[in-house]
Amino acid sequence: MSTKNLTQLKHLTSMNASADGSFKRPVSQFRNWVEQSGQFAPEKGRYHLYASYGCPWATRTLIMRKLKGLEEIIPVTMVSPRMSENGWPFANIDPFPGVDVDPLHNAEYMRDVYLRAAPDFEGRFTVPVLWDKKTHTIVNNESSEIIRMFNSAFNQFLPEEKAKLDFYPEHLRKEIDELNAWVYDTVNNGVYKAGFAAVQSAYEKAVYPLFDSLDRLEKLLEGKDYLVGGQLTEADIRLFVTIIRFDVAYYSHFKCNFRTIRHGYPAIHLWLRKLYWNIPAFRETCNFDHIKTGYHWQKAYNPTQVVPVGPIPSILPLEA
Repeated sequence: MSTKNLTQLKHLTSMNASADGSFKRPVSQFRNWVEQSGQFAPEKGRYHLYASYGCPWATRTLIMRKLKGLEEIIPVTMVSPRMSENGWPFANIDPFPGVDVDPLHNAEYMRDVYLRAAPDFEGRFTVPVLWDKKTHTIVNNESSEIIRMFNSAFNQFLPEEKAKLDFYPEHLRKEIDELNAWVYDTVNNGVYKAGFAAVQSAYEKAVYPLFDSLDRLEKLLEGKDYLVGGQLTEADIRLFVTIIRFDVAYYSHFKCNFRTIRHGYPAIHLWLRKLYWNIPAFRETCNFDHIKTGYHWQKAYNPTQVVPVGPIPSILPLEA
């Protein structure tokens, strides 16, 4: 692999490889909260979300935003899935279908937004980003925290039927947190640990636990529509964004090819399709063109940048 491609690999995948060749995900650096009587108080129209349909972490926030009915309260701008050595571009640089021009700064790349908030920032220029238009800075770029803010911080501005929706209810929090912990480590991040492993041993150390956890989830979801408590929670949102990408990206591109979801995990597959086809917030925030392009556009892994068309269809109908 050329020096240029190695440099690009590190940038495009946000890769931080350890000495043993395993993938280590750096910690998000903007970790403030929208909360009453805090520096970032909840206000209608004050905050702006930057996201990508191709990114599973960003898509978590898109789903929660739509579930809670925050579309008029928190506008969103979508970046292109065709990341370059400069990072995520906006539509003025890459007019890929479904991509937006940055309405706040007319930025060319997501990195320009970060550098407006912190000119000396040297971390990863990732999405999602929750931007504060009042103080002109990034509030938070950690998806797991943004979805919890979206779950409750803006309830005062919502109609009763949306405000009462709680996807992290008090009585289920312990169970949700416990499930999130192992699902994140072995599934959400597990696919990346397999896909970005630099040596065979690191890949195998990641891919076997990934499928052990999928086997565990399969048993957990047998006869169930949701993961925890018989109701839709953030645990479903966090798992969905990985499973919807599994057959179209991770199976081939990340070498997670023991089994596909559609042919190897009937309970997970049914759970996936019920969420996608029955709940608009899941279906309407899923863009398979962005997903397939986003993963296969990485030149370090796919020098030709030819994007696979299949599998066809990207998701099977519910009655299949």
